[in-house]
Amino acid sequence: MRLMPLAIAVTLGIAAGVAPAQDSRLPDIGSSAGELLTPARQAEYGRMMLAELRNYGYVLDDPLIGDWLQTLGARLGANSDQPRQPYTFFMLRERQINAFATLGGYIAVNAGLVLTAEREDEVAAVLSHEIAHVTQQHVLRGVERAQRDQIPILLGMLAAVIAAQQAGGNSSGDATMASITSAMGLMAQRQINYTRSNESEADRLGIRTLARSGYDVDAMAGFFERMALTMRGNEGGYSAPDYLQTHPVTTTRVSEAKARAEQMKKNTVVLTTSVPGGVRQERVDPADPSLSEPLGAIGNPLLPYPLQLPVDTLSRGASGQFDWARERLRVLSANTPDSAIREYENLRRGSSRGLADPQRYGLALAKLRNSGSPMEAAHDFAALLDAHPDNLWLELGLGEAQSRAGQREQANQRFDALLRRLPNNRAVALTYAGVLNEQASRDSGRRAREVLEPLLRRSTDDPTFQQAYARACELAGDTSRASEAYAEAAFLNGRPEQALLQLQALKKQDLDYVTRARVDARIAAITPTVLEMRRQGIQDPDLSRR
Repeated sequence: MRLMPLAIAVTLGIAAGVAPAQDSRLPDIGSSAGELLTPARQAEYGRMMLAELRNYGYVLDDPLIGDWLQTLGARLGANSDQPRQPYTFFMLRERQINAFATLGGYIAVNAGLVLTAEREDEVAAVLSHEIAHVTQQHVLRGVERAQRDQIPILLGMLAAVIAAQQAGGNSSGDATMASITSAMGLMAQRQINYTRSNESEADRLGIRTLARSGYDVDAMAGFFERMALTMRGNEGGYSAPDYLQTHPVTTTRVSEAKARAEQMKKNTVVLTTSVPGGVRQERVDPADPSLSEPLGAIGNPLLPYPLQLPVDTLSRGASGQFDWARERLRVLSANTPDSAIREYENLRRGSSRGLADPQRYGLALAKLRNSGSPMEAAHDFAALLDAHPDNLWLELGLGEAQSRAGQREQANQRFDALLRRLPNNRAVALTYAGVLNEQASRDSGRRAREVLEPLLRRSTDDPTFQQAYARACELAGDTSRASEAYAEAAFLNGRPEQALLQLQALKKQDLDYVTRARVDARIAAITPTVLEMRRQGIQDPDLSRR
């Protein structure tokens, strides 16, 4: 604990240097912001930050939540002013109300923000705002006058603060989490340091992106209003410390958002579409050229030329997954399954109608995570699935519950049917592989490997996939491939030195030519990162304790 003041002081000093104060006016077309860091370098720093957050357990890596968030964000990004900019959206398990964007199009959303939102349109409004910060290079402008190596130094100092706290006593865990929270807040606050004009611009462009994507343009002002009330009243137990309020909500900002929304609605019309279970309404701009562009114009050889289908109307508006995603997130972000169950009991007592079906799903998921209740959870999932057939969230939950309750054959048949219906679906494949890995036999390992291998090429940056694939290979008896995947998971989780040591140990074994070449390539790619960390004096806490 004696190291804490010094470490935080150094962190403050470096963070202050990363983002000097900005002018209130926007830069002209000739701004040098884009010359400071290449897009590849920005993406590298974004990956570094994500790996650092994973290293200390801040990221909530869940296939269903991740796919929902990435699909939502990708749709908004495709309708932004820079549709070709790659975006990576990820969920943080913190229940504070916050979201931030950083270099390379990496955008983080706290669990508390989703739990506070009442519909997907509100989450989309926040993401649209963050996307605008990326497209307008607000983040990059914040570091324009900083040296290139200050961002990795800041990330390294965050690691040093955490490492110092891990050497403490019984309170080291609390101190560690407090250090991460402080450093994260400072990083976001200092790096971005938005001026009022930046915020206004992000709101204006965000509402336009929201409208192009078919979401409710009133959602931005509505969420800002409720978020301000939540912050003042601390409703729901979600705190929002001042140093994390990188986007202050003011009455002026809310009124401006309302005015923009009203102006937007004058130029749009509402379309109503019948969907299973009701109707869906979306607001569209008749003058938007994308609404009149036929699919044939983009060269789809599988469709006849006379078929005129608007491109964007195929995926506009809310996905219909928000309520299920929010309840899954409520369970996964809870401290323990028991605390999640108590939370649902409180929700039941506070409602005259009892729990809604998505909330019953969340309660069943909490029971499933509570190792003593898989059979009860399976019964609850089955009852919900009768009311909501073909619901992927429920089907995956039921399959997991059946496997853990000893009904492995039924569970595997269910997952096989899902794979036939949704081939190469990431959430289905990872959930099925996880169930097979839990069964822990050579046959189940081989089957898990078969399920995962179609996704191997597009999962190089997915630590959840690499961990599952490593375990499957291990069970199947392919120890060298398992070692490679375990090393890759360590690297993606912010432990490059551990990854390098694992690969170097693997290289000493008798490997075939292709495997040895692959291992050599990864060692060559990881070594510069490890050397830079050593030069900065950053040590892996696990390795330093040995």
